[in-house]
Amino acid sequence: MNYDQAWMGYGWIGGVEAGAISLVAGFVLYLVFHWLGRRNGWSDARRVGWAYFAALVLSARVDAWNLFYFNYGRLQSLQLLSAKLAEVHDPDGIGTRVLCELIGAAAGVFVAWAVCGGHWRGR
Repeated sequence: MNYDQAWMGYGWIGGVEAGAISLVAGFVLYLVFHWLGRRNGWSDARRVGWAYFAALVLSARVDAWNLFYFNYGRLQSLQLLSAKLAEVHDPDGIGTRVLCELIGAAAGVFVAWAVCGGHWRGR
């Protein structure tokens, strides 16, 4: 996320909060892409794919990058590691937050798809 996360909880509480933010982002972005897709003749798969991708870019990119960086980045010293960890809110729960953001964005897109008349109703 691109904003101050100091208000968020730790562990699963913070993960659920981040997931809820991603859910709202996925829902709203699917509505936007549904509107664009109807005007341009896009399939449901294209609308869902772009909405999910945009929701992840907007809501999960910083946490996902930090998770990747701490696992694969070359941290040459303990001082550098300490400085990088100090910049992250709840470094112990970053994997939980990323997981909840992925699931939240998918759930938001799915709920919006169902509300907009996914194929479950028939035509």
